Amino acid sequence: MKKISFVVPCYNSEDYMERAIDSLLVGKEEVEIIIVNDGSKDRTLKIANKYQKKYPKIVKVVDKKNGGHGSGVNAGLKIAEGLYFKVVDSDDWLDKEALQKLLKEIKKLEQNFPDLIICNYVYNHLYENKQKVMRYNNIFKSGKITNWNEIKHIKQSQYMIMHSLIYKTDILRISKLELPEHTFYVDNIVAYLPLPYTKTILYLDLDLYQYFIGRSDQSVNEDVMINRVDQQITVTKIISSCTNLENVKKESKKLYKYMVRNVSMMITISSIYLLMKGDKVSYQKRKELWQFIKNTDKNLYYRLKYLTLAGATYILPGKIGGFVTLKGYKMAKKVYKFN
Repeated sequence: MKKISFVVPCYNSEDYMERAIDSLLVGKEEVEIIIVNDGSKDRTLKIANKYQKKYPKIVKVVDKKNGGHGSGVNAGLKIAEGLYFKVVDSDDWLDKEALQKLLKEIKKLEQNFPDLIICNYVYNHLYENKQKVMRYNNIFKSGKITNWNEIKHIKQSQYMIMHSLIYKTDILRISKLELPEHTFYVDNIVAYLPLPYTKTILYLDLDLYQYFIGRSDQSVNEDVMINRVDQQITVTKIISSCTNLENVKKESKKLYKYMVRNVSMMITISSIYLLMKGDKVSYQKRKELWQFIKNTDKNLYYRLKYLTLAGATYILPGKIGGFVTLKGYKMAKKVYKFN
């Protein structure tokens, strides 16, 4: 069995997809690379087929109609044969040395494979020649398999985003992960929905995932996020309603607190970009989003009212909460440089 299935969803990715794929090929036949062409109109499919022809035992190509990033992940998960599963966006890449170390660590596990492997990720502002590494060594001991009840304190500003997570393929299937089509920001669902199904975790202090920041058309570009705020709201609603958090609380209070805070971040992000739009329609959408949370889970709603963003900002509904939310966002952006 392949150790890891890497899925690379591609849409008009001819300018940068080779960097992503080349970084994965160091895994040789221990990995499979599933390139999903999501209805591209450029040379993406031609490039993908070139890799498949050159590396037939490693590379698979899926050619499909355009359905968005989530559709590409769904298509990859459907045919993945690896023990673990990881999405690599076509404009990002993995550190080759870190990937080789990761594969050696998986091999050393023999049959004691954890449900989830967590590694560091790196914000790469290539145009500014700046990097910021996001680590988790304050939460986990590197190289030790643990569980959610044994972990240390997770800081208010820490989130385990999709780029840091490597789930067992079976866990994703058991969790019934299926992402909505034609919707951005679905990586948040990948990082959230399967968590209650993961009972054992292994953290490796490796700077594995290289997250490119800086393209003007990138989904995390601030102007783009403002224009796509409705899709952010859609994802927020899915995340806030896809899991029975009271059941999670019975299993692990630490995981419960983290997942509640994860929802708080999602609703904060949605609120921020609605506030930045600043029109009456956007204020009404923000009000409706809070009402959706309240109608779906009142316990969650009241907890969210008093949680903080980056340890500094209350995400209270209403005008005062909106003002403070925007202030906190600007502070967090300055510190973490996430877009």
